[in-house]
Amino acid sequence: LLTRYADVKSVLTDKRVKVDDLPERLKKKAAYLEPGQDFEQLRQTIGAWLFFQNPPDHGRFRNLVMKHFSISTVEALRPRIQKIVDRLIDQVIDQGHMDIMADVAAPLPTLVMSDLLGVPDQDRPQLTQWSYTLFRVFDQPISLKGYAQMEETAGAFKSYFRDLIRQRRQSPGSDLLSKLLVEKDNQKDLSEEDFFAFCTMLFSVGQETTENMIGNSLLALLHHPTQFNQLRQNPELISSALEELLRYDSPVQILARIAEQDLEIGGQTIQAGDRLFLALGAANRDPEQFSNPDELCLTRNEGRPIPFGAGIHHCLGGAIARVQGQVVTNSILKRLPNLQQTEGTLSWRKNLVLRGLSSLPVTF
Repeated sequence: LLTRYADVKSVLTDKRVKVDDLPERLKKKAAYLEPGQDFEQLRQTIGAWLFFQNPPDHGRFRNLVMKHFSISTVEALRPRIQKIVDRLIDQVIDQGHMDIMADVAAPLPTLVMSDLLGVPDQDRPQLTQWSYTLFRVFDQPISLKGYAQMEETAGAFKSYFRDLIRQRRQSPGSDLLSKLLVEKDNQKDLSEEDFFAFCTMLFSVGQETTENMIGNSLLALLHHPTQFNQLRQNPELISSALEELLRYDSPVQILARIAEQDLEIGGQTIQAGDRLFLALGAANRDPEQFSNPDELCLTRNEGRPIPFGAGIHHCLGGAIARVQGQVVTNSILKRLPNLQQTEGTLSWRKNLVLRGLSSLPVTF
C-alpha cells in the first residue's frame, strides 16, 4: 500500500508495473459457477477498457479516441456543456431547494456523454443504471452474485451498442459514435465485439467519477465559506480552484497495479507479481508535497494533484470531467444565491475505491 505522493506518482509512470489483471482473474472465478455459466461477456467487455490494458493494446485502443478527448477538443465543448448545466439548474431554480447529487451531479455526465455519442433521450435512464452496475467492477471484493449481475449488464450494454452502431452505419451523423466508427473501420485491427465494449467504456466509466467530483467539490465549498465567497467573487479562479478541490477530496481513492519485475520503493522490496495499491486520496494530502494539506486553498500552486492517475493510463476523460466540474461549480455559485447545506447527516456511497455522496440536499 503506497500513500506518499512521490511513490504513487513514480509507480504510475513506471514501465515495470502493469495494470490490474481482473479480466484474467475472472476466468478463475468462473470455476466456482454452475456448469454452463461464465463471465465471458464481462471479461471481454472490461478487457477492452483502457484501465485493464497494457501496451501495445493500450496504445491501439487509446489512439482510436484520444484526439476526441484532448484539452483543445474538450474546450470547444464548453458551450454545449454550459447549456446542459443551465437546463438542469432551470428545472430547480424556482423551488428554492434541491439535492445536488440527484438533480445536477448524477444527470450531468449522462447528458454530456449521451449528447456526444448521439444516444437517444429515451435510452439514457436505462444506460445510466447499467453504468452504475458495471462500474462496481472496480470496487473489490465482489461476490459471485455481483459478478453475475455485471455479466448480464455487460451483455445488455453490448447488445444496445450493437444495434445503435448498425443504425449509424445505415445513417451516419455528426456525433462522436459516427466518427469513431469511421476510424475503427480504417484501423482494421479492432474487432466489432471490442468496439462495442469500448463504446460501453466511453459511456459508463465517467459517470460516478464525475458525479463524485461535483458533489465532493461543492460540499467542500459549503464547509469553507471564505473560499466559497472567494470563488463566487472571482470565477476566473475556477481552473486552479477545481484542481485544489480534486486534491482536497479525491473522487478516486485507490488504484491497483502489479509489479512485473522486482522493485525497490521507499527502501522496501516489491517482488515481481506483487499487487500494489496506490492511495490517491492520501497522496493528494501528502505534507511532503502540499503544505498544510488539510487546508483548502483555491490558489494553491505546488504541483498538480493526481486525482485521475498519471502516465499512459491517465484518465482519458479527465479533461471533459474537469470542464464539467468547472462549468457546474461556477454556474451554481452564480445562479443560486445563499446556497446552504440542509441540516442533517450526510449520506455517502458504500464504496472502497471511489469516494462520493449519495445525497447532498441544499437550499438557496
